Amino acid sequence: MLKIGDFSKLSRVSIRMLRHYDDIGLLKPAQIDDFTGYRYYREEQLFVIGRITALKDMGFALADIVHILEIYDDQEQLDVFFSERQKELNEQAKETEYKLMLLDTARKGLRKEHKMSFDVNIKTIPERYAATVHMIVPRYEDEGMAWAAMRECKNLIPDEPCYAIAEFLDDEFKEENVDLIVSMSVKGKYEDTEHVKFKTLPAVKVASCIIKGSYEQMTDAYATLVAWIKENGYKMNGPMFNIYHVSPAQTQNPDEYVTEACFPVE
Repeated sequence: MLKIGDFSKLSRVSIRMLRHYDDIGLLKPAQIDDFTGYRYYREEQLFVIGRITALKDMGFALADIVHILEIYDDQEQLDVFFSERQKELNEQAKETEYKLMLLDTARKGLRKEHKMSFDVNIKTIPERYAATVHMIVPRYEDEGMAWAAMRECKNLIPDEPCYAIAEFLDDEFKEENVDLIVSMSVKGKYEDTEHVKFKTLPAVKVASCIIKGSYEQMTDAYATLVAWIKENGYKMNGPMFNIYHVSPAQTQNPDEYVTEACFPVE
């Protein structure tokens, strides 16, 4: 039997934490002296505390570890816990990578000599024959689902110039179930499919600006457009949309993206 101090040294777990494990039923001492209250542990309990430490390092909560230890010899159930934790960590890694990218973009912005600006112009997007997909996607980041549905039509011939547009139909920002239409102007005539509908889209007058680089700039571009529209006596007239001149379909380098933000106006 090992005194709690010796067990603490060998397990590299503090006495305070060992007492906490006892309180929550995670690791009970093998014996408690009735007279002194001293806790004693069996040598084989060092293997148990090693499992607990490893599971903590994987990010499992203590409440989960209590249950995991109960089924530790059942490999199938144990694998379910490990698989779910692996998925959670992968999602956290993606979120961390995204936040690091935002920080890097912000730091690059600080090093620029002048504040980023966007030139706003009034123009008319001409009438065009287009392949369209109307879809409700889980989030704005899932816009690619609609473009993937359009790619089911293998023989589309892009028009020149080609207008690849995503139009956002909701009246407000949506955290989920985003309503949008994507369209691409094409040459020739085609039959509708289950997801892709072909139609002639009307000309539309817009206030627009070009954004070169990553999509993190979009909010600032939208703010610039809205302010310009108000200051120049125009009124917004319909859902805003983006034209993708250079998109992830053409390059994997966000610095090479070219996007045109458009607000219909009158």
